[in-house]
Amino acid sequence: MAIQGNRKATWSRKAVSTAVTLFASVCALGSVQAQETFKVGIVSFLSGQAADSFGIPAVNGAKVLVDAFNKGSAPAPYNKVGFGGMKIEAIYVDENGGATKQVQEMRNLYDRDKVDAVVGYVGSGDCLAVAPVAEEMKKFLILYDCGTPRIFEDGKYNYVFRTASHAAMDNVALARYLKAKDIKVNSFNMINQDYAWGQDSKKDFTWSMEKLYVGAKAGEDQLPKFGAGQYGTEISALMSKQADVTHSSLWGGDLQAFILQANPRGLFKRTQVVFSAGDHVLPGLGDKMPDGVILGARGAYGLMSPKSALNDWWWDLYSKAYNVYPVQAPYRMVQSLLGLKLAVEKAMAANGGKKPNAEQLAAALRNSEWDSPAGKIRMALGGGHQAVQETAIGKTRYDAAKKMVVLDDIMRFPAECVNPPANMKTEEWIKAGFPGAKGCP
Repeated sequence: MAIQGNRKATWSRKAVSTAVTLFASVCALGSVQAQETFKVGIVSFLSGQAADSFGIPAVNGAKVLVDAFNKGSAPAPYNKVGFGGMKIEAIYVDENGGATKQVQEMRNLYDRDKVDAVVGYVGSGDCLAVAPVAEEMKKFLILYDCGTPRIFEDGKYNYVFRTASHAAMDNVALARYLKAKDIKVNSFNMINQDYAWGQDSKKDFTWSMEKLYVGAKAGEDQLPKFGAGQYGTEISALMSKQADVTHSSLWGGDLQAFILQANPRGLFKRTQVVFSAGDHVLPGLGDKMPDGVILGARGAYGLMSPKSALNDWWWDLYSKAYNVYPVQAPYRMVQSLLGLKLAVEKAMAANGGKKPNAEQLAAALRNSEWDSPAGKIRMALGGGHQAVQETAIGKTRYDAAKKMVVLDDIMRFPAECVNPPANMKTEEWIKAGFPGAKGCP
């Protein structure tokens, strides 16, 4: 009987031990199931003329970076798993369809999908439409691209940020590049899209030329619609009025179409063409891209990106995943997500490790700075809501041995040279002769 009693005691202890183990396992499973996530809506062009060369590469950049974040495989200080231990769940939305549609899509992301933040928008018209709506909803929004300076120069926001420089930098840098390279400019023509981005780009370039090339005359001023696709009439007008330089801020499929239509007609041999945002079409065009075109990438991106360990990691990550090097769109996307990650983790640290709300996120990102593959990003304008960064300009040349377009004569411009100071709007800064500009080549 005693032996039997001991056996019962032994089995009883085993049962308790098994129950404890099972309970711990269930708790662990419940913990995993209950693990908090951070939901991000990512918006870019997935269809239409801007998709192939811009929107899809940007989304591809987001996908490989989010995957790296969730694995904890990004380099320090970005090596925490997810966002501060929270797994990142990304929802991808197509920007195609116009501003009214994008406002509704953004509302759906916040109200229906319950995202914690939205990162997105390429079109300046879309940015101008969604920014005040996000502000009204008191929801956290990062504009990762779009160029118009109007967003933070004409409006004041608490919940809206742009983590890349606006378009003034692109056009000021182009004019400074022409001057630094001692390129003669007595006259210049222009072709830009007829909406906020194109109109602002045209103005910034014209005003910059008036200061750096006193007496240079503006000639043809073509403003085709976004997505026009056919440029025969505009090309004829540009060729009929001889000019030393032809300026354009065309981008995406519009830019590709313009190049493919204008090159056979000899436009690139008659005038020095300058593109403010042209690097993203180089991989696709290959040997169809004319030599000697002066262009920018809207930052120190792609072939003009700086040498750094972080840039080497990013370049390899993207190139191995997609068999092509990253250009401006994925660079601008990655710097927005890097900034968001650090802001989330900073806000969590100040919030006892809890997921931050929109107000806490905004406080963490405002006036912050961080390292990106393109260099330092600083939220220095718009009350700490608008970024500044350095940029670069180069000249195209097709390298037959490498079977790709390369960029020569690259010149770099620090952020303080090509962005207005915090106390001035772009227009008044350029028209006043760039007061406070520093470090210009």
